[in-house]
Amino acid sequence: MKKSKQDLVIAIDGHSSGGKSTYAKTIAKELGITYVDSGAMYRAVTLFAMENNLIRESIIDEKELVRQLDRISIEIVFNPEGARYETWMNGKNIEDDIRTVAVSSHVSHVSKIREVRETLVDLQREMARDKGVVMDGRDIGTVVFPDADIKIYLTAKPEIRAQRRYDELKEKGMEASYNEIHENIMDRDHQDSTRDISPLKKAEDAVELDNSSMTPEEQMVWFKDLMEKKFGELK
Repeated sequence: MKKSKQDLVIAIDGHSSGGKSTYAKTIAKELGITYVDSGAMYRAVTLFAMENNLIRESIIDEKELVRQLDRISIEIVFNPEGARYETWMNGKNIEDDIRTVAVSSHVSHVSKIREVRETLVDLQREMARDKGVVMDGRDIGTVVFPDADIKIYLTAKPEIRAQRRYDELKEKGMEASYNEIHENIMDRDHQDSTRDISPLKKAEDAVELDNSSMTPEEQMVWFKDLMEKKFGELK
């Protein structure tokens, strides 16, 4: 029996600033299925903690953050006017707010908190209930959707990822330092890969893609070839 696009679950994991979100959005658009940015959800919780004075001098008040988790409502919404996906928290568009270096510097630490991960994993699974989905993050293929139809482990050299992130922030008119971004990426790689709860790792059945020297178009050619080899023609 042929696989339907509307039944597909595609998991894309990998390091920070590796282009996972852009890749996942492109795949979702190509297949006409739902896109979910799991990393944005952790960034949203981090922003909530920052705005509510639960992070002081890089120390997180974990107990209080966990107590207030039920105050956080997160949605990933497609804005047709801007032709982009946006993260909303408690009725407010926070897409640009969660992309700052300040949020990036704390998000790996917030992501380590067991109750935060459990809450967001439940929400991520709910977002994908009964529909095709492309989701990117750190533990999508290993924890959130261990039975995903396609698992991709996306990576690139740290200096390439830092330059991409720097260019992205500058394009948005945001203050950015390449050295600070590179240092943050190296720290996040270490934090994400060594945390006790759901560390970043390549699932045994994931296909690795190093996109350091690939264009977006070349990455999509690679993806379509992968899909054809596994499923043939989709319904």
